[in-house]
Amino acid sequence: MNTPVDPRPLLLPRPPSPLVEAPDERFERYGVRLLLKRDDLVHPELPGNKWRKLAPNLRAALDGGFPALVTFGGAYSNHLRATAAAGRLLGLATVGVVRGDELAGRPLNPSLARCAADGMRLHFTSRSEYRRKAEPDTLARLLGAAGAEDAYVVPEGGSNALALSGCAELGRELRGAADVVAVACGTGGTLAGLAAGLAPGQRAWGVPVLAGGFLAAEIRSLQRAAFGGPAGDWTLAEGFDHGGYAKVPAELDAFAADFERRHGVPVERVYVAKLLWALTALTESGAFPRGTTLAAVVTGRP
Repeated sequence: MNTPVDPRPLLLPRPPSPLVEAPDERFERYGVRLLLKRDDLVHPELPGNKWRKLAPNLRAALDGGFPALVTFGGAYSNHLRATAAAGRLLGLATVGVVRGDELAGRPLNPSLARCAADGMRLHFTSRSEYRRKAEPDTLARLLGAAGAEDAYVVPEGGSNALALSGCAELGRELRGAADVVAVACGTGGTLAGLAAGLAPGQRAWGVPVLAGGFLAAEIRSLQRAAFGGPAGDWTLAEGFDHGGYAKVPAELDAFAADFERRHGVPVERVYVAKLLWALTALTESGAFPRGTTLAAVVTGRP
């Protein structure tokens, strides 16, 4: 294994990501001002919330002398790709436990192929086993099967107490800049940290990209672990998952392409497109009073 390189160039805080105006008549006609928090520009290889969540965990793994990182995700996981890229940058071995053992004998999709190209060793497991990965016995069995018993464990989506400290910094960067700050949600860690970092009077909105209604309890649990209890003012806007994770129907794809043309901003389809769609629909429904300044966090690139 390569000797890990000096992590400081990767882990030192970056300047705040740009906050830019996005004039759009679909919001302006309702008296809502739209801003884009370009967190996709915060790091060249670990964009947006991936850098914010991974950086504290990477520092802990390196400080603890762990030989590798192991983490979890589906076949199209942005988190797996970011972890693999971080491992390459730091010279640190990475293992990805992938949901779906039926994928083991198939050609890798572009997302998993990128992980493998960055040096991540992929271990496929059954969906039933994957669902139970939080249980100590199941986790130990998965780590053993993946040959990662001694690795530093980063949870699915990178969401843990350390990650929330990084995401709280995102909230602090937005203090005083907007009345409402909105972000797409997978595992809930970004929203949980973001809300904690905002100033009193600001509200965080999360748009889940998965169906199921499970995120509220998960966010409360994450905040208890990170901050000792509830932190910040947040709400979830359910019903904008467009059929589930990684589902991008033609109507959503066309909406994202139109947004790109209007604003010259590349729109990632799995998370960011659903966020922007939801904010457009919520604005049209009167969810935000006239005079509201709304900041949408662009968490990743296509």
